[in-house]
Amino acid sequence: MKKKINILLMAFIAITLVLAGCSTNGNGNEPAGNNGNATEANKDKELTLAYVAWDSEIASTNVVKEVLESKLNYKVEMLQVDAGPMYIGIADGSADAMVAAWLPSTHGENYYEPNKDKFEDLGVNLDGTKNGLVVPSYMDITSIEDLAKADVGETLDHTITGIEPGAGIMTQAETAIVDYGLKDWNLLESSSAAMVKVLQDAYANQEPIVVTGWTPHWMFADMDLKYLDDSKGIFGGSEQIHTLVRLGLKEDQPAAYQFLDQFEWTPADMEMVMIDIAGGMTEQEAAQKWIAANEAKVNEWIAGIE
Repeated sequence: MKKKINILLMAFIAITLVLAGCSTNGNGNEPAGNNGNATEANKDKELTLAYVAWDSEIASTNVVKEVLESKLNYKVEMLQVDAGPMYIGIADGSADAMVAAWLPSTHGENYYEPNKDKFEDLGVNLDGTKNGLVVPSYMDITSIEDLAKADVGETLDHTITGIEPGAGIMTQAETAIVDYGLKDWNLLESSSAAMVKVLQDAYANQEPIVVTGWTPHWMFADMDLKYLDDSKGIFGGSEQIHTLVRLGLKEDQPAAYQFLDQFEWTPADMEMVMIDIAGGMTEQEAAQKWIAANEAKVNEWIAGIE
């Protein structure tokens, strides 16, 4: 009986050694198919995308993240910051890229120009954006000059509901208050989400309100809104959104660089993602839905990438 146990034990050890030999590579230190280079490759395929918490930038950054991860096998971190730190992050290399540079007016003077030699501008990813002061269409005013009228100011409690402090549109709104002589007016700092909530509540009750607004934004599909005429051009004309990347990304991450260079879509594309998020989808779900429905366009973005 003891002899039989010893034979069985020796057989088990032999089988174990054979299996162990099958699971190692030539030097016996790494599992087959993983000689250390795969781990390094996976580590190398990591990317940080900086963005601001505007509905438009949430939509675009999530779509870019999803394409990088599902089509190009990257691991992507999304870094939410204010506008200033977003530019500084790309300039100092602490973030790899962003698809959220509103130019030439919104971000140009304060953020883009001081840092433009410290990153690479890959050009326009969306054309036809706009900023300004926005009111419901049921309000009987048409221009920023109208806000200076005593009865209009009283009706609106001399308040413009804004978004995050430091956003380019907030700087423009502050300039508008001065240049249009709105001396009794206040610019209320909040957030993009809070601004929309206040607007929706006022709209539901047909109450007067003025907010900082921009397109593309799903609120224009949800409510009948209009821009106030800006005769002084404080908010600029039509703008574009650019893709910026850190210096050296082309050499370090050629696949990601090529995709980001080829990424381009329309305001209508962006609004589809924003509407789904506003309707209750998670950001990831909305991005995945748009990508699945726009396979041809996504294939153009990743064409030629090896």
